[in-house]
Amino acid sequence: MRDALIDAMGQAISEVEKLPERAVQVFHHNDSDGLTSGAILTRAFERAGFAVRRFCLEKPYPAVLEKVYEQEGKLLVFADFAGRIAPLLSDLNRGRNLTLILDHHVAEASTDARVVNLDPDLFGLKGDRDISGSTTCYLFARTLDPANRDLAHIAAVGAVGDGFFVDGALVSENRAVALEAAGQGRLEIKAGERGERYLLNGSRGPRDVVDVGDDLDVLGGVGYYQGGPDTGVGVCLDGPSSASDGRVEELRAVRTRLFDGEIARLRAGGLRQAPHIQWFDLERRFFPMGVKMVGAFCDAIRVTGLIDPAKYLAGFQVIPDEIPGFGAIALGQVKVSMRVAPSMEEEIRAGRAMGLNVLLPEATARLGGFSDACHSLTAATTVAIGDEEQLIAEMEDILKGGAHG
Repeated sequence: MRDALIDAMGQAISEVEKLPERAVQVFHHNDSDGLTSGAILTRAFERAGFAVRRFCLEKPYPAVLEKVYEQEGKLLVFADFAGRIAPLLSDLNRGRNLTLILDHHVAEASTDARVVNLDPDLFGLKGDRDISGSTTCYLFARTLDPANRDLAHIAAVGAVGDGFFVDGALVSENRAVALEAAGQGRLEIKAGERGERYLLNGSRGPRDVVDVGDDLDVLGGVGYYQGGPDTGVGVCLDGPSSASDGRVEELRAVRTRLFDGEIARLRAGGLRQAPHIQWFDLERRFFPMGVKMVGAFCDAIRVTGLIDPAKYLAGFQVIPDEIPGFGAIALGQVKVSMRVAPSMEEEIRAGRAMGLNVLLPEATARLGGFSDACHSLTAATTVAIGDEEQLIAEMEDILKGGAHG
């Protein structure tokens, strides 16, 4: 599994070295795993003498991809997303650019030899257990140049931030990268009450990696339309500063205010009910926060008495017709994020309830929507504005007819 992945990365790097232009465009996600992925690739490519242009996307929307693939002869790297849409990238690329996918979500094989899908899912590693996007990018960076081993601690931050543990601890490739960072003195691994704690050593002393990841999520999610991702990548590479700390606190206050307002709305009857699904519609009320925040809000309420723990939870948020780095793009889309209560997580893990990575993409496909990065316990897709109620109905139909009713 791992050896085959490293071999494939080595072959891809050989193709990179053949390119006449020493330039790369890196597209990465905006959560802690995505920001650490973007940071690792930025530093690794810069060290290799590449001019790096970095774009942070909440999702690789088709309208954005169409603009990206107007180019020819470029090196394009997608990090922490796009594994599932390798066929779409292949159709857009048509052999004109070298595209590398360094994702860790459920993946599909490429249909274009110049679109190289290095998603570990295709090599037998599970993205919701064994390997994060940041660890995938780290393995690529280390294959590119062993000197990039000093980026292991950044990968560990992304792995912890993504929150996929077994018995409270990182496992497999994620654990290996944490041990590597610990061996370099950049990370401490301590036994905790429910597994392990990971502490990042910096100029200010050790800090819980969970807190570091939360800061990155705030910068990338709450601050998506306000330069937060650039600040987050800077924190990954150079450590926090008084300016970045202040920005995190400002954005956290915005998040608290908007979350509290929406919780009050739900308590007043804003949570709608279907037989198996409970859902709400934020419309545009969370702007200027990014649409990553509908998933964060689902996370915040899934462990409260606001929701029915026996039902799936879905939330909608309208996507602004603007993408940082691309300007105005008419999207006309709404994002749907889904989560479940802890008790239902156990039902999904045991196979007694349908995983979100099956339920949501299938319903989305029925409406011609867009699916990319979905896990069994966390998932998000997009559909056209106005299709919200129909999407819920399609999921109810799937659950009614599925093996896990």
